[in-house]
Amino acid sequence: MDLLLAGLVAAFGYLLGSISFARLVTRIAAPDVKIDELRIQIAGTEESEAVGIAGGNAASMILGPKLGLTVAALDMLKVLLPMFVLRSLYPEQPYHIVLAIAGLVGHNWPVYYRLRGGRGFAVIFGSILLLDWVGALASLLLGLAFGMTVLGNPMIAYISWLWLIVPWFLWQGTPAEVFYALAVNLLFILAVIPEIRTMLRLRREGKYAAYMQGLYDSSPRWRGMQKMSKRLWLLRPFFRQRKNT
Repeated sequence: MDLLLAGLVAAFGYLLGSISFARLVTRIAAPDVKIDELRIQIAGTEESEAVGIAGGNAASMILGPKLGLTVAALDMLKVLLPMFVLRSLYPEQPYHIVLAIAGLVGHNWPVYYRLRGGRGFAVIFGSILLLDWVGALASLLLGLAFGMTVLGNPMIAYISWLWLIVPWFLWQGTPAEVFYALAVNLLFILAVIPEIRTMLRLRREGKYAAYMQGLYDSSPRWRGMQKMSKRLWLLRPFFRQRKNT
């Protein structure tokens, strides 16, 4: 691999990933609303918490599910398309993976917006679709099934597919793809540290359940996943029995 070319690809990927379609689409569709000021109402109280994320989910809270999905699709394509070009031009070198990782860094910490970005689900999923579409769909479906039917937890259902791409690429992927899977999981953990701190603080204050209900109420995506989890949770009687005992 040419290190100079790899550096140029990484720089280009970072700048491209820093484009915030959540902000751009919100500015066009709802010019009076600032996505950076979006807050979640804590259920049953007058309090609220800043969302602090500018991605497809935040956009859907303001614009509704259709435009939220549009933002997610644009976030996928901003990395997927240049990855496709690079893989076509350099099929023997992992420049496309360099761009994918750099694009995720840009999306999560965009230079244009004081390093305040999203969490990269759409960017990661778009990248995996190009690398291995079977693995992308399999990990997504297995993660959803595990989180909803086994644990009845929308949050686990939402993120567990990220963990599953690591064993998938260990089984099916190249060393560069294994590195990619580990890198995106690490970058995701780093990106959600502020949210983890907020949730830990709210748990200490006894407001966590009300905050999560406020999140479900305000987000079409989370509201839909909560409904699905309630319907599909096969082990609900077991967990209820353990709680009662």
